Amino acid sequence: MTSESKLDSKLDSKLDSKLERKVFCNRTLNLRSIRAIGYDMDYTLIHYRVEEWERRAYEHVKEELIRQGWPVQKLQFDPTLVCRGLIIDTERGNLLKANRFGFVKHAMHGIKALNFALQREAYSRTIIDLMDRRWVFLNTLFSLSEGCIYAQLVELLDQRLIPEVLGYLDLYDRVRQVLQNAHMEGRLKAEIIADPERFVILEPEIPLALLDQHYAKKKLMLITNSEWSYTAPMMSYTFDRFLPSGMTWRDLFDLVIVAAGKPDFFVGHQALFEIVTENGLLRPCLGKLQLQKDKIYFAGSAQQVEAHFGYSGDEILYVGDHMFGDVHVSKNVLRWRTALILRELEQELAALQSFRSYEIKLAQLMEEKETLEARLCQAKLKLQRKADHYENLKNVNSKTENSKTENSSHPNLAEVAALRSQLAALDVKTAPLAKRAAELNNPFWGLMMRAGNDKSYLAYQVERYADIYTSRVSNLLNATPFAYLRSPRGSLPHDPVTLQDPLAESETD
Repeated sequence: MTSESKLDSKLDSKLDSKLERKVFCNRTLNLRSIRAIGYDMDYTLIHYRVEEWERRAYEHVKEELIRQGWPVQKLQFDPTLVCRGLIIDTERGNLLKANRFGFVKHAMHGIKALNFALQREAYSRTIIDLMDRRWVFLNTLFSLSEGCIYAQLVELLDQRLIPEVLGYLDLYDRVRQVLQNAHMEGRLKAEIIADPERFVILEPEIPLALLDQHYAKKKLMLITNSEWSYTAPMMSYTFDRFLPSGMTWRDLFDLVIVAAGKPDFFVGHQALFEIVTENGLLRPCLGKLQLQKDKIYFAGSAQQVEAHFGYSGDEILYVGDHMFGDVHVSKNVLRWRTALILRELEQELAALQSFRSYEIKLAQLMEEKETLEARLCQAKLKLQRKADHYENLKNVNSKTENSKTENSSHPNLAEVAALRSQLAALDVKTAPLAKRAAELNNPFWGLMMRAGNDKSYLAYQVERYADIYTSRVSNLLNATPFAYLRSPRGSLPHDPVTLQDPLAESETD
């Protein structure tokens, strides 16, 4: 078998339809040792039609800004303008994509891409640190409407069409407040409750996966930031029809907490309340807690959950879609095991699969380019040594006879020019393929988990804080509640496999 056919076979085995539904493992996880599993609701147990939801959120913000007199009537939601994992620079009004080290790889001011010179001038000495309020990380699919309208408003601010705003940070704060008000006032969620079919993607496999866990004696928890008035109808709509006769979604869960206030839920000591009526009347939970399965709770803290079940740390798995509010904090503070839901992962893997044959060709061209570049570097060095009269010195890294052989044949300027010409011709072939690779899944930002040839900042966060990650909760069906999920062997640049196999990092157990 030729090297090309071997690579093609390896790509076929890794980029098949099943890969899109796999559970990927960063740290080995024995599900048999997990005693309790907590779930977020929105974009975790319930999947929305992203463009439909985010377009309505965008329109709510736009309507409020029009009411305040802002000239935004012509703005339209553009789902390609932003993606999860981007970073807003509130100092310069830019959208950024950074690599795992925090270096900016792509930048857009407003809705226009920064050219290389402007990007270098702005960020060549900058390392992203999310502890600095300057940076806003787009953690979740809920961030798409926010990032889109912010980028568009930067254009209007630059044209001095929003005079009452005092810079890009103030602009972001205004957008964020209007968006939060739309959620807090319940207008958007009321629309969804009234017409869930328009917004929700029903998935019968998710209730089945939770049934497996329920009957495997796992304690199941629903811990959501959504309020009870939204949680109850939405969980009934998405779950009850797929459960055994006489069973409702509430029978699945040993503990239900709404309005949890994550990430504070994981780090603070919020007061816990019981919801005592369907319209949301609250009663404080005082004294020694005796949480009950048939009751609904409001706010509280993860410490109370641990005390109630008598479990802690790696006995608990929490599953959510928010990189910071669900996964980062629960891992960093409590050392719970964590699972991140990345619905876009399916699109990424499908894009990689469609690009498979071009990826093979690009890898071959890059290997050829590296060979020519090595030959050119050696030729230039030999010319330098000859010109500066030190070519006869012994090469300390070679045997004497090899050194004599090397020095007996010197390239001339014509040979160097020929190598440069070959490289230029190769670049003409490589450039279109490299451009297509950089635009996979999004014409400007490319793949969510990549920043050029490196991992993106989002991928770094996923790798650091998510024990496992997958595109949807129902993928746990194939894992079963008893699986031993093993992480792949960690790779380093000097490992032979990483030098030969561009897909080595995608291997999972």
